[in-house]
Amino acid sequence: MEISPYYEKKIQCLNCKKEFPTLKVRSKFIKVDHTETDFQPIYADEVNALYYNVFVCEHCGFSFTEDFTKYFAPGIQDHIRTQITEKWVHHDFKGERTVFQAIQAYKLAFLCGTIKKEKNVAIAGLTLRLAWLYRSLNNSGQEERFMKLARDYYMESYSTEDYSSTQMSAVRIMYMIAELSRRIGDIENATRFFSRVIEKQSVGGEAKIIDMAKEQWAIIREEKEHARHV
Repeated sequence: MEISPYYEKKIQCLNCKKEFPTLKVRSKFIKVDHTETDFQPIYADEVNALYYNVFVCEHCGFSFTEDFTKYFAPGIQDHIRTQITEKWVHHDFKGERTVFQAIQAYKLAFLCGTIKKEKNVAIAGLTLRLAWLYRSLNNSGQEERFMKLARDYYMESYSTEDYSSTQMSAVRIMYMIAELSRRIGDIENATRFFSRVIEKQSVGGEAKIIDMAKEQWAIIREEKEHARHV
């Protein structure tokens, strides 16, 4: 009997506390061929683990990832009830997802995260993944829209330091701001933040990101040179 790449996991909704099933990908089926300069994983086969990061509660519609906190500020759950649950048409996200269902799930999580006032760094992660999903469909308009949102949320996170208790480091946040700025054509911010990353090379511990920043910085310099000579 062939093992399925997926297994069902019971998740407790952060909002309504009821349980619902969701699919997860078995780790041995997650094969990353390579990673793009903005950390998008390019998978070696059909199984795309990104599709299953968002948990969509079938009971109340609240959608979230493992990056969401358990805390709800006073009054927030009333907003979720009126803006999400009361409008919720029962959707089933517990089976295998297409890229379009994945996009729908991330957009729901983006909406829920915004209402919940989740950390900027968590919302940046959602919008970044939406950009990647649209990139996989060659939809450059939506890809750029969500890259810009992600960049702006990373900027907010950087200025408020709300990433401090997460796995994201200051260097990584600065790199993301720089690389996303480069991709959306904001060369001024790209240059500024790549420089900041490279300045951190004496700190240690982030050698790979600093090397990536140097490579991207060189590309910008070459493009500027080229533009000057055209």
